[in-house]
Amino acid sequence: MDTAAIEVFTSGQRRNVGIFAHVDAGKTTTTEHMLYESGRIRSLGSVDAGTAMTDSMDIEKERGISVRAAMTSFQWKGQSVNLVDTPGHVDFLSEVERSLRVMDGAVLIISAVEAVQAQTEVIWNALRKLRIPTLIFVNKMDRIGADAASVMDGIHKYLSADMIPFQVPIGVEQDFRGAENVWVNGDESVYEFLAERDEDLLQRYLNGDTIKLSDWKQHAIDMSQRAEIFPLFYGAAGKGIGVTAVMDAMVEYLPAAQGDTEAPLSGIVFKIERDKTMGRMAYIRLYEGVMRNRDMIYNHTQQLAEKITQIRKVDGGRSEDIGVLQAGDIAAVCGMTQVRIGDVLGRPDAIPDEARLAVPLLTVQAHWVNEAEYPRVVQAMQELSDEDPLLDVQWMQDERELHVKVMGPIQLEILTNMLANRYGLQVRFGQPSVIYKETPAQAGEGYIAYTMPKPCWAILRFRIEPGPRGSGLYYEADVRTEKLLLQYQNEVARRVPEALQQGLYGWEVTDLRVKLIDGEHHVWHTHPLDFAVATPMGIMDGLANVGTQLLEPILQFRIVVPEEFGGRVMNDLILMRGTFDPPNLHGDRMVIEGRVPVATSLDYPMELGSLTKGRGTIATFFDGYEVCPPDVKSERQRRGVNPLDQSKYILSVRKALQG
Repeated sequence: MDTAAIEVFTSGQRRNVGIFAHVDAGKTTTTEHMLYESGRIRSLGSVDAGTAMTDSMDIEKERGISVRAAMTSFQWKGQSVNLVDTPGHVDFLSEVERSLRVMDGAVLIISAVEAVQAQTEVIWNALRKLRIPTLIFVNKMDRIGADAASVMDGIHKYLSADMIPFQVPIGVEQDFRGAENVWVNGDESVYEFLAERDEDLLQRYLNGDTIKLSDWKQHAIDMSQRAEIFPLFYGAAGKGIGVTAVMDAMVEYLPAAQGDTEAPLSGIVFKIERDKTMGRMAYIRLYEGVMRNRDMIYNHTQQLAEKITQIRKVDGGRSEDIGVLQAGDIAAVCGMTQVRIGDVLGRPDAIPDEARLAVPLLTVQAHWVNEAEYPRVVQAMQELSDEDPLLDVQWMQDERELHVKVMGPIQLEILTNMLANRYGLQVRFGQPSVIYKETPAQAGEGYIAYTMPKPCWAILRFRIEPGPRGSGLYYEADVRTEKLLLQYQNEVARRVPEALQQGLYGWEVTDLRVKLIDGEHHVWHTHPLDFAVATPMGIMDGLANVGTQLLEPILQFRIVVPEEFGGRVMNDLILMRGTFDPPNLHGDRMVIEGRVPVATSLDYPMELGSLTKGRGTIATFFDGYEVCPPDVKSERQRRGVNPLDQSKYILSVRKALQG
């Protein structure tokens, strides 16, 4: 690796680009070749050998997979590029989700052999929701089984009809030698593609007007930067073929970062990590304004201010103090101890929306080998949850238990490894169980009159109704401020989501509307925290009155198997409570698509592999929650005292608040 100091690029424009793909499509290898071609590194690293620059964690080097999103920078044709190499495995989708939010452009890598896979579709849908301009790199064109035509069919079927090859591949499989640029000879099909998507251009084209090649290309650039079309390129990153063409396309077809350095500060924290030397570092994308070392920065989300000690440019496993962060750029900031992932710094006006991809569907309990290490395990798990909030560590102090939410078994392996390598702790995890949710069974009311033991006074009445599936929580208040002061109404609004974290069966309650329809405070007897105590009791009273239904997570699947196994697989799906469309035959292979509960299909990938001797594949992604059949029961142990036991609950909460 280059031992020269990390360059801080200032010339030209800046682009923030994410590299995304299904696992093993070649993201990290492509990134490594980009760094090499740009001169950022002097020799090529290898994913398999554990020497890739962006795989800096020990576990990444050992396993040959990316676990965390890694940032690096290079300069190409006078342009500065912040490049984020994201994990491809579905278990680390949360890293992808956080990276997406701060990207101006994306390169989506698709294997020429495996084509469009489940993770590819998930990422593509998120890219489209956020309208992020995207290039497609069809990688591994040199591999046995590579099929450019089949890949394009899959792209048009599963992703978008607005994808257009700007190259023609030369050779295939072991004879693949590269690709020819379509602009060299002026490809008529490309002109037609562009004209169909621009009314003025179409009119000129149909009229036979002379349109210069430079005009066609400028239209292509403009459309790509507006995310109306998606240029596609071919290559074999392992041999370095096609990588520079993608780098050229990144600075040509993807937009430059925007941002006014003179405007008030506006930025977002999208990643937290701990450095052995610098400690806790917050990665920030700045959209407006400027940050400097020793500045006091206002955290809009938490409504507090913290002082920056250093601003560092991170490159793989190395970093350097750069002292300043300007609008449009990304850097790691030290000194902010309270900041969390997702926090908005300064004004929220310039911050883009987020796309939620990662939904942990499993929960596991952590077990420590040495009882004396219990406090250190708690601290370590809380630190890891700080870096990945979706772990949502639940510490049940009375029961001395730790529970954590995960995406899948690979994530558990990585957690075990990180606890051992980073903290020196031997921790094993129990058998994963499915995360259910609850939703109101009908409409009704909840009521609480918290007036004893004095001094206290908080009276609340809620209307609770079921909401559409996937709607989450919608809360509103309709109470006159003379009956219930606005500050108390705000406290109720803050406590309602907390109160819904555990329903009648111990699971989170979702897909409901909660309306505060009546409330009352007392001039003398009400304490500011009385409504923090009363709200969970009023909500749980309402849930007890309306009852709740269990919701279970559902997966969408695509199974591809040799035709002879089709009947057995469809029978398995029926036994798993799955539903599916009529199967399609592609040659001697059967494709079955449908939906299946997580609970019944946890072990099916291994069963399918065993049944078909590795010739069958299953791709799945989360497709929402649905009401469980009546015979499915699941109850989770409640943390803390149940608010339905009001006397005991009041005493426990009062004690906690005083403490």
